[in-house]
Order: sequence, then structure tokens, then C-alpha cells
Amino acid sequence: MFHIQPALPEPIYRQIAEQVRRLVAGGQLGAGDPLPSVRDIAATHAINPMTVSKAYSLLESEGVLGRLRGVGMVVAAATQRVQSVPERMALIEPALDAVARQANELELPEARVVARLKSLLEKDVP
Repeated sequence: MFHIQPALPEPIYRQIAEQVRRLVAGGQLGAGDPLPSVRDIAATHAINPMTVSKAYSLLESEGVLGRLRGVGMVVAAATQRVQSVPERMALIEPALDAVARQANELELPEARVVARLKSLLEKDVP
């Protein structure tokens, strides 16, 4: 479910939290949907369980997730609205800005960068 990249400068707990936010915003996770357990995620990605717990706690404090006894963490009912396209685009704007800045710094041809992005989108790369 999660695509964690330890080499990124962004802390792992933020990577997890952002991915959950995007999955909820895009409608892939709906109200009441359970999330994998802290232990499962930690074991799958060979990360500290406290890192996963920190991400879940952050999302719980924001009202994105809730705790259900016997089930674990689930998407909170209040988050069931799928966000509009502009709202979802705003979630990826920082990443797009970073790609554009890096492409300019590397003096890469715009057409090649756009073509590569299109190919990644078509493959649904994690």
C-alpha cells in the first residue's frame, strides 16, 4: 500500500502521512476503510514501528484517521468526501515545483521531462 523511500530528505513518517492523505483525497480509501497495522507496515518496509505510529497519530490528530477497538486504524467518517481535481492538484504542486526546478537546474529539455512524466503516469509507477 505504501511506497517508502528512505533516501528522500522527507522523513518516513511524513511520506506515510502524505500517501494516506492522497489516497483519501483521491477516493482510494473511504470512510471506515482499515489501514494496515503498524507492525505490518514496519515489517514490510523494514522501518521502526514508532515511525509508522507517529504517522498514524498525526493523521488521527488531524481527523483523517480514527481508532476502532479490535480493528485498528480506519479512515474517519468525516473524510469520506473525495476532493475536487483542483484540491487534489494542490496536493502534488510542491512535487511538481521541485521537478521543474531540478529539470531547469540540470538544463534538461522540457519535452523529455514531460515525456518521461507521461510514461511514468501510464505505468502507474509507485
